[in-house]
Amino acid sequence: MSSTKAGQTPAAATNGAVWLPEYDDLVPNIDELVTEDGKPVDNTYVEKLYKLLIEPLFTSWRPPGDPGRPFVAMSNVGWFHTAREAPLVPDVMLSLDVTQRDPTTREGRSYFQWILGKPPDLAIEVVSDDRADEPGEKMRQYQRLGLRWYVIHDPLGVYDGGILRAYQLQGFSYAAIDPRWIEQLGLGLTMWDGTYQGIRHNWLRWCDRDGVVLPTGEEATERLRAQLRKLGVEPEA
Repeated sequence: MSSTKAGQTPAAATNGAVWLPEYDDLVPNIDELVTEDGKPVDNTYVEKLYKLLIEPLFTSWRPPGDPGRPFVAMSNVGWFHTAREAPLVPDVMLSLDVTQRDPTTREGRSYFQWILGKPPDLAIEVVSDDRADEPGEKMRQYQRLGLRWYVIHDPLGVYDGGILRAYQLQGFSYAAIDPRWIEQLGLGLTMWDGTYQGIRHNWLRWCDRDGVVLPTGEEATERLRAQLRKLGVEPEA
């Protein structure tokens, strides 16, 4: 029986991927890894979309299963999966059953798989041009690393295939699925025509089983205010 080096997670199957402590000769020294490159986001739409896909998960969503089930959701953060390869940087990623590390520490500044113990569950890539090849090379990378759900949002129609498509890992390859509801996550994705932060657009958003979008904190507050007014109660400013 092989021993486990300090800081490593015992070998375990997670979403079809296996983390083997003996795979790397050494536990990576995260002080030597570049976790930020200082590059700006692609454009205003993407910058706001990141917020719209992250914030409602923390304000309006609870993962299926036990109350308080932990999860992390990140945008434009490195997923370091092994010591010998450069990280992938999903536009948005979601991982259940892991606890966010303190972001002021080195361990909490990126998604280190050998620390958190599993790959993310879902990644969303937003296509801004054809340089990243989301339906090709990027998909093959995620497939190889055992990412269970992969979503491509193509608002500009760079590729054939539509504005929104989703895939689920079945065995060792991806199969197309309906993005409107993913039962295991208790989440769906839909296109929503509305105004967010003063911009009217057709936005990609999370939704429930009935296709109702998960509200932002501001939207949830406004809904509560409207309900109080219907009851004849004037909400406080």
